[in-house]
Amino acid sequence: MTGVSAPIRDPLEDGAAPPALEAWLEANVAGYRGPATLDKISGGQSNPTYRATAPSGRYVLRRKPLGETLPSAHAVDREFRVLKALAATDVPVPPVHALCEDHTVAGQMFYVMDMVPGRVFWDPRLPDLSGQERAGIFASMNETIAAIHRLDPAAVGLDDFGKHGGYLERQINRWTRQYRASETEPNAAMERLIEWLPQNRPAEGETRLVHGDYRLDNVLIHPTEPKIVAVLDWELSTLGDPRADFAYHAMTWRFAPDLFRGLEGADLAALSIPAEEAYVARYAERSGFDPRADWTFFLALSMFRIAAIVQGIAKRALDGTAANADAAEVGAKCRPIAERACQIIEHAG
Repeated sequence: MTGVSAPIRDPLEDGAAPPALEAWLEANVAGYRGPATLDKISGGQSNPTYRATAPSGRYVLRRKPLGETLPSAHAVDREFRVLKALAATDVPVPPVHALCEDHTVAGQMFYVMDMVPGRVFWDPRLPDLSGQERAGIFASMNETIAAIHRLDPAAVGLDDFGKHGGYLERQINRWTRQYRASETEPNAAMERLIEWLPQNRPAEGETRLVHGDYRLDNVLIHPTEPKIVAVLDWELSTLGDPRADFAYHAMTWRFAPDLFRGLEGADLAALSIPAEEAYVARYAERSGFDPRADWTFFLALSMFRIAAIVQGIAKRALDGTAANADAAEVGAKCRPIAERACQIIEHAG
């Protein structure tokens, strides 16, 4: 017997913070004075995020999705830990307050951080900005991911945040498992990647902190200046190979705008956006890590990961636990993303 599960009621959907949440905020957020009014921040498919406006200020509450979740997914506790660890570094992150692991307070585990004023852009072509602003934002993105990778994990208390070595093999295995756990129909391109990636895995690079989902829409841009003021969405962060982390960011250059907010086909010179080759070279200079010798593998791995992630979104849409209403549409992109990765492999071979 098959069917779609009824959506689970969200205790935060009524706008006012429920009594249990108010009590927790008073006990755990320094200087908090309620009551808080909640509204869901649109965008994103992973952890539901709410703006909390109270007499004492504006905060952000980030929570795991309600209902069943895939193993190791939606790790808001890890996200909280890395944000706290980076507070004293030159990587811009929002100040965090506290983590709540009691599911009775808000329906799932969550944490609270300060609301950082800034702009979020979804289209990397940045159509409403000037060429100078585009160039500044891309330069800031490049410098910021390089700054993340230059960090010594041990120096910021994150030496045990992940395993040392074997990252690429674990990534292939992890996203294969995640894909299998959320598979809903046959997908020949994903099967091709599952076969090709282990056979073409390069030697492991140096271990560094990796963000895991570094994209334009996961950073906050200063309200008036073309620079990053906060890096968000650290739930996939761990220790690993920085070259793979950078390639995941740079695959934007290989996606068409209608596939996954990409730059492919855009007149980059006219937009004052750097070409992929120049952007990769600048990262290598800034970070000390050069992914170019194995660029095909890193791009294919990156696309395999995003395909597996959106397949998980497709599964949650069927189960009725997706964070956003357009989850089914996003989830349907697993196949064309995997096919794009296969095209890159075939062209390189």
